[in-house]
Amino acid sequence: MIQRVQSIYLFLASLAIFALYMVTIANNVYVNGIPTNIKATGLFQDLNGAQQQVTPFVALTAVTAIVALVPLVIIFLYKNRKQQIAFAYGAILVIIGHSFWVSQTVKNAIGGVMLGTNNFGVGLFLPPIAILLIFLAIKGIKKDEALIKSADRLR
Repeated sequence: MIQRVQSIYLFLASLAIFALYMVTIANNVYVNGIPTNIKATGLFQDLNGAQQQVTPFVALTAVTAIVALVPLVIIFLYKNRKQQIAFAYGAILVIIGHSFWVSQTVKNAIGGVMLGTNNFGVGLFLPPIAILLIFLAIKGIKKDEALIKSADRLR
């Protein structure tokens, strides 16, 4: 059952969270008069013509990896569909909590600067996409559960 469509959804959800390492959450935010890009790994400023990390987010970086691994772990729980569904709902809550932590980290990093829509990076939209993909996976898992129950009734 590992080759089911919900496995693809869960894998894509994991990739969406892992992509936070490569894309920015906020672009060109002026912190102390210097344009700064914010990623899940830290603050990056343009120093001598190159983007260099000036402030690392060590804890956020580690937790992002753990959050991204959760959907991958859920894939391998295919033998117990009820547990897989419960873990998927838990993963959604974990992603929401992680997103809140990311937003608070960005808010603390930029100080009193207000973010506009022109400052939003792709990383801002990846957690909601991951949540949507997990909901689609849950729908597929429930469909499999219904199929198994109907097959059991025929026996």
